[in-house]
Amino acid sequence: YDRVLREYGDQSEAVSVARARRAALGPTGVTLTASHRMLHDVTYRYTANGYDAKMDVHVSRSPSAAPVLVYFHGGGWISGTKEASLPLIQPYLARGWTVANVEYRLAITALAPAAVEDARCALRFVVAHAADYNVDTARVVLSGHSAGAHLALLAAILPASAGLDRECAGTTEMHVAAIVNWYGQMDVADLVDSPNTKSYALAWLGSTSTREAVARRVSPLTWVRGGLPPIISIHGDADPSVPYQHALRMRDALTNAGVPNELVTIPGGGHGNFPPGEEARAYAVIDAFLRKYGVIR
Repeated sequence: YDRVLREYGDQSEAVSVARARRAALGPTGVTLTASHRMLHDVTYRYTANGYDAKMDVHVSRSPSAAPVLVYFHGGGWISGTKEASLPLIQPYLARGWTVANVEYRLAITALAPAAVEDARCALRFVVAHAADYNVDTARVVLSGHSAGAHLALLAAILPASAGLDRECAGTTEMHVAAIVNWYGQMDVADLVDSPNTKSYALAWLGSTSTREAVARRVSPLTWVRGGLPPIISIHGDADPSVPYQHALRMRDALTNAGVPNELVTIPGGGHGNFPPGEEARAYAVIDAFLRKYGVIR
């Protein structure tokens, strides 16, 4: 586990976090106490592993119900914390949105699909507490970076019949307005049994006899179908950790299914750590995309 963690690391994401903040907000940031009420370590699920799944909720002080971002941190399902993601959610806080910044079970606590189950429960929890968190349920956006983007997608597009949220509150299908996917893994099976095999994916899936079946079950590409919410993806075409081909295949599958989508390619971009100009361009396209589909008014 430690070897995999060192190999995957969080350095590129940490640099990307800082640059994203500068590109989207400039040097001043946002004054949270004036614009939001902070709820720290809200437990959204008690798991069978003795792990209390928690989120930080930045509740908008807007006089009317606000859009909400449900955000999942990256780290290859083996590392990461919600606290380290604060710079990445600031563009949404600056707009006055409510933001739920979610943690979930990592591989050292529970193997796949535990993190997906947590992501589904987190979304259900936020929607169920919409009145408490000043949330406009017609403007729910999910996002994340890397493994967090993968979880955001599955939280949004899995049908209830997939059976990965049976322990969550409620069983109805959930409506999501849009998904912002920053270089997420679209085909987990490709990362455990192909030339693209990644040790972080192997660490999350484990070595059970059902590993390949679980990998397919937790791959967003498996669940592409008509009627999904709009999806915008941002991906570097030189990403060494999540193949750019994943983004291309997802774009083509969504287009063929008639799902509104857009792919922002970062030329020469790796796994995050994008040049500031490219970060700014990506955020501008995201804003236009969210405005097009009625999230930003």
